[in-house]
Amino acid sequence: MFGRTEIGTNKPGTVMVPTRFVWPYGGRRVLLSGSFTRWQDHIAMSPMEGCPTVFQVMHNLTPGYHQYKFFVDGEWRHDEHQPFVSGNYGVVNTIYLPREPDTIPAVFNTEIAGRSNMDVDSDPFLPEAISSTSQAEIELSRNRVSVFLSSHTVYELLPESGKVIALDIKLPVKQAFHILYEQGIPVAPLWDFCKGQFVGILSASDFILILRELGNHGSNLTEEELETHTVSAWKEGKAHLNRHSAGNLRSHSRHLVQAGPYDSLKDVALKLLQNKVSTVPIIHSSSQDGSYPQLLHLASLSGILKCICRHFKHSSSSLPILQQPISSFPLGTWVPKIGESDGKPIAMLRPNASLGAALSLLIQADVSSIPVVDENDSLVDVYCRSDITALAKDRAYAQVRLDDLSIHQALQLGQDVISPRGFFNGQRCQMCLRSDPLQKVMERLSNPGVRRVVIVEAGSKRVEGIISLSDVFSFLLG
Repeated sequence: MFGRTEIGTNKPGTVMVPTRFVWPYGGRRVLLSGSFTRWQDHIAMSPMEGCPTVFQVMHNLTPGYHQYKFFVDGEWRHDEHQPFVSGNYGVVNTIYLPREPDTIPAVFNTEIAGRSNMDVDSDPFLPEAISSTSQAEIELSRNRVSVFLSSHTVYELLPESGKVIALDIKLPVKQAFHILYEQGIPVAPLWDFCKGQFVGILSASDFILILRELGNHGSNLTEEELETHTVSAWKEGKAHLNRHSAGNLRSHSRHLVQAGPYDSLKDVALKLLQNKVSTVPIIHSSSQDGSYPQLLHLASLSGILKCICRHFKHSSSSLPILQQPISSFPLGTWVPKIGESDGKPIAMLRPNASLGAALSLLIQADVSSIPVVDENDSLVDVYCRSDITALAKDRAYAQVRLDDLSIHQALQLGQDVISPRGFFNGQRCQMCLRSDPLQKVMERLSNPGVRRVVIVEAGSKRVEGIISLSDVFSFLLG
């Protein structure tokens, strides 16, 4: 079964792409075989200097779709962290190389078992340059995503079991935010018993405005009034607060933005984007007049993105853009390079900055989270809008002044929150490298609570950019 370990030269004039294959899981003898060797020849892989458990080899491939496997110590293996499908040779890994590439793609997933998301890979064999992606490949991928989202309904977002919490608008504001904290949720739909319908959403942004109002010397809202001040009364006065608050906080629509279980995933995604909201209640009524509505679920872009990732996971070759580095797309916000004047600055704060400054920046920048960096602009944490509900614990909001509490101290208050919103595998900071494929960023963003991925420099973790859920969907939907 074993043939030569070196493949003969290719036909003259054929465009070849030098491609690095990596097996990072150890072994004594590792060989590579695939469709590009007709599954007959095997290519010997060599351990990396200083990393004896990591084997690698360079091989020239033609542009297009390829399958491959590793022969490790006499046993056929595939890399579970890379795209794979079931084929004639069992479970095999896949790779798609576009036409006219500019770089050496690395067939290696940097998320190795046992490494946390806070550990960003700085391996020397990771690609740094940008692979070219043709507009045709982008349009092809967009079309296939659009077809998938248009042909699937919201029912696919509904979990087999679970609970959805709604709040009565007559509930005191203080009690409402204690419920958000205790249940570990950032938002909750509002129910009007008199009207018999859902009328709005209470979110962490409301709590931010309330705390700023309490800290305002000219405020008409006092801490004592929180005991009796209802959610309904707060919502009625919110328009006035928005006109006088600094910056441009995302205003709630006069009508509740909602969707039904039979709506397509594409319609819901567009509704979330166009209305600039993070959550849409899925409401169903069996009566024609809409009476007796049932709250089924809270839809978000992360849930829709998870459906996309799940559908294309084993057929990633049908979306050519998935394996391309994120830096090759007009996607996200990036720190301007030296000499550039048209770049958009990224909002960042130091750990010793005040919580009041963080809340003001969240409002002014109109973002869901802010990177917390050290003096070298290296990422150490993130502060999210939803983190504000941690101040409901033990009435901390009544005992601290926003300008006297640092971000570091505020984050410590929320370390024992019941539900780790924004956490994935125990990590708050979701990071990627500019050389990571789009698929990896999408998988990170598809996890509940994660709305932004911070792009950092390998090794130093210096912030280079940010990609949000809305960035990804705006790009995918064109």
